[in-house]
Amino acid sequence: MKRYSHIALSMLLIVMSVALIGCSGDKNNDNNAGGNNSENNISQKEPTNGGTVVVGIQQDIDSLDPHKAVAAGTSEVLFNVYEGLVKPDKEGNLNGAVASDYKISEDGMTYTFTLRDGIKFHNGNPVTVKDIVYSVKRSAGLLDKEDNSIVVGSALKNISEVKATDDKTVEIKLKSADTELLGYLTFAIIPEGYEKCDTAPIGTGPFKFTSYTAGQNIVIEKNADYWGKQAYLDKVTFKVVEKAETAMMELQAGSIDIYPYITEDQAAQIKSQFDIEVGNMNLVQALFLNNGTKPFDNEKVRQALCYAIDRQAILDMVAGGKGNIIGSGVFSGFTKYFNQDLVSYYNVDTTKAKQLLSEAGYPNGFEFTITVPSNYQYHMDTAEVIVDQLSQIGVTAKIKPIEWASWLSDVYAGRNYEATIIGLDADLAPSDLLARYQSEAKNNFISFNDKEYDDIFAKARVTTNDTEKVDNYKQLQKILTEHAASVYIADPPLMVAVSKKLGGYTFYPVYVQDMSSVYIAK
Repeated sequence: MKRYSHIALSMLLIVMSVALIGCSGDKNNDNNAGGNNSENNISQKEPTNGGTVVVGIQQDIDSLDPHKAVAAGTSEVLFNVYEGLVKPDKEGNLNGAVASDYKISEDGMTYTFTLRDGIKFHNGNPVTVKDIVYSVKRSAGLLDKEDNSIVVGSALKNISEVKATDDKTVEIKLKSADTELLGYLTFAIIPEGYEKCDTAPIGTGPFKFTSYTAGQNIVIEKNADYWGKQAYLDKVTFKVVEKAETAMMELQAGSIDIYPYITEDQAAQIKSQFDIEVGNMNLVQALFLNNGTKPFDNEKVRQALCYAIDRQAILDMVAGGKGNIIGSGVFSGFTKYFNQDLVSYYNVDTTKAKQLLSEAGYPNGFEFTITVPSNYQYHMDTAEVIVDQLSQIGVTAKIKPIEWASWLSDVYAGRNYEATIIGLDADLAPSDLLARYQSEAKNNFISFNDKEYDDIFAKARVTTNDTEKVDNYKQLQKILTEHAASVYIADPPLMVAVSKKLGGYTFYPVYVQDMSSVYIAK
């Protein structure tokens, strides 16, 4: 058996070179790595212990139960409360959390974890191997009592057996080889049989749950018994502020200390009051097209839109030129697996776009609606640019703002839409981004259907040969691009307003707000 001290296999090292500073969207530019970009270097301020901070978030959480949550915005909050067997650091390494050590068999069929000594839940009870077994089974849908509200990812469905081999060791066996499973084992470890996660969450993280008021806020406080490095802050309030105008007023009034996902224009308005930290969102932002509804069930129509949309112009208009252009369903942070050749597959060509529309039976264009979650100003601004660009080929797009909860139910779950703009995040495994395009995947909300894709994905997941895996994942991206599954745009820049009184704000290669490193500066 192989033993790994930080991250399981070389294929998981890809995210470790994720660009953590804002880069030009020019496809010829290299990604820059290592830390964030702040004009004021707030992370170098001298820390103090104690104090409270208010963090603005664009959407309410969809569940306090970590095994039932869907939204990435929920994960960014609960990251502070819950921990998995492993957890990522700012470099993207998967380090032991509830587990202090782990081993992966040569054939990728068995994962063995050692329980960390002395680790406790927030209620003071020690974590046991029974808690780990229960949590893994619950997350993988293996409990005797089935709960349909548990979100079981496709990777976890590959788990065949979970058992404690002694009071310190847990063994996870798989149905087929999977050398990427470690990237999915960041899901929360909770107490065995605990049934109050929806109202009174209990985890092992650096902060513990205090209160939640739907539509308003979630409050967490420092966990004085945390097994790792103690948080600086005593309390953090995540305040729901869905409207960009309201957020700006609260920032200017000083009632919010940290607010992520601001636009270039917003940053310009408040830079005298706040440090503007710039990183990458580590998302696949796209104009996602519902392949199951007209006119987007026609591949030529989808290809026409790909030729009509100028992705660099979008970054120039919305992000001041920052961000990384992509050409398919994987963002550039997954360096080894990212298919760079696809970035320039659809260069802007309005003549070609019009020709394809004519061949598809739409010589005079058509009308459609872009449904956009209104709480994300960046996506709303992107939609405005796209509407203008599509008008150049005779296509009329109308923007339909929608509340986040409605987007989840109508677009993501119900697939009741024509097109939408959103950013998709991922666990620390490239398969997490690509699994959703399998024909039968429950989260395949664009209804993409391609047998060749399904076959290659199946091969990619089971191979233990790294060269084959890289080749398979690049082939999958090529299929998405050639068939124009959607209009892939960019991994947008992440601009965060941080109060000048604070230091320690840190970017991660996953979608989180780690408040354990934030402090009030001297």
